[in-house]
Amino acid sequence: MVYKSMTLRDYEDCLALWKGVEGLSIQKADSKEAIGAYLKRNPGLSYVVRENGALVGAVLCGHDGRRGFLHHVAVAPSHRRKGIATSLVTRALEALAGAGIDKCHIFVLNNNAEGLAFWKKSGWLKRRDIILMSMDAPQTAGI
Repeated sequence: MVYKSMTLRDYEDCLALWKGVEGLSIQKADSKEAIGAYLKRNPGLSYVVRENGALVGAVLCGHDGRRGFLHHVAVAPSHRRKGIATSLVTRALEALAGAGIDKCHIFVLNNNAEGLAFWKKSGWLKRRDIILMSMDAPQTAGI
C-alpha cells in the first residue's frame, strides 16, 4: 500500500470512495473547487492510500490556526480492519502537530454506528458539553 499527501488529482477517486461509504455525507462544500481550496489552505495535511493504483482510503485534514479538524475519514469496505484508518489518522495528527496544532476534532454523524465505534475504540472522546450549530453562508450577488 502506498500512502501519500492528497492532491486535487485524487479528487474523483476520493469522491467515489466518500459516496460509497455508509455514514458519510457529501455536501456542496465537497465540490472539486472547495476541496481544492481546502487542500491549498492546508497543504500536506490530508492523505490517501492506494493499493495497486486503486484508492482504498482517505482523510481530509486541516486547521484554523488553533484546532485541527478531520473530515471524511474513509476506508473502502474491502480494506477495513487492516489498520488503514488508524494509519491515515496518525499521519494527519502528526502533520497537525508539525504545524503546531495540538488538539483535533472530528464530526461524526449520529447514525454512523460503525464510525462512532471506531473513534471510541481509538481513544477519541464524545463531547457532551458542546452543541454543534451550523449556517450556510448567505448567497450575495456580485461576490
